[in-house]
Amino acid sequence: MRGFTLLEVMVSLAIMAGVVLTVISAVNYHLAIASRDREETIAILLARAKMEDLDIPDNGKDARKTEGTFGPEWPDYSWKTETATTAVPGFRSVTVTVSWSGDRRTLSLEKYQANKD
Repeated sequence: MRGFTLLEVMVSLAIMAGVVLTVISAVNYHLAIASRDREETIAILLARAKMEDLDIPDNGKDARKTEGTFGPEWPDYSWKTETATTAVPGFRSVTVTVSWSGDRRTLSLEKYQANKD
């Protein structure tokens, strides 16, 4: 009766351990990417919604900031807006910055509006 030697079993186990380790690290990497993409998608959608909700009056000031959170639905996400004049007369820029993960991650959207008369 002939079987596997101890050396053959150990080599096959080492190969299998390498394959399993590679597969597990690849799965973890892709799960981290999917999680980051999900967070960024939520931030983009929240920023777009905040950009549409903003009706910033033109009060003649060069810059103005407002901020808040998206709670209670999204308490980990906060927002900040900045309004500034542009080099083009009659227009201003509005920037909405969304932060999450304790302000470690941020995303900004900017649009240009005609000044209201």
